[in-house]
Amino acid sequence: MKKIFCNLFGHHYSVSKKVTLHIKEYQCIHCGRQVTTDVSGNLSTLTPELQDINKTLENIFQKRHRAAATQQAA
Repeated sequence: MKKIFCNLFGHHYSVSKKVTLHIKEYQCIHCGRQVTTDVSGNLSTLTPELQDINKTLENIFQKRHRAAATQQAA
C-alpha cells in the first residue's frame, strides 16, 4: 500500500543522516527507500558502495573539524 502511494504521488524524503555539510542521506517516510546526494548534487539510490563512500567521507570530515577545533582552542 505504501509503495502505491509513492508511485502515485512520489517519495517524501526526510534527512536520515548528515554525512558532510553538502552530502546527506535521505529516507522516504512512506516506503523506506534510501537515497543519497551524488557528486552532481542529484539523488541516487543508496547502494552498499555509496554507503561505504559516505562513511569514509564522514570520517574525513569529522577528523578535519576536530583538528580545526583543537587549533582554534590553542
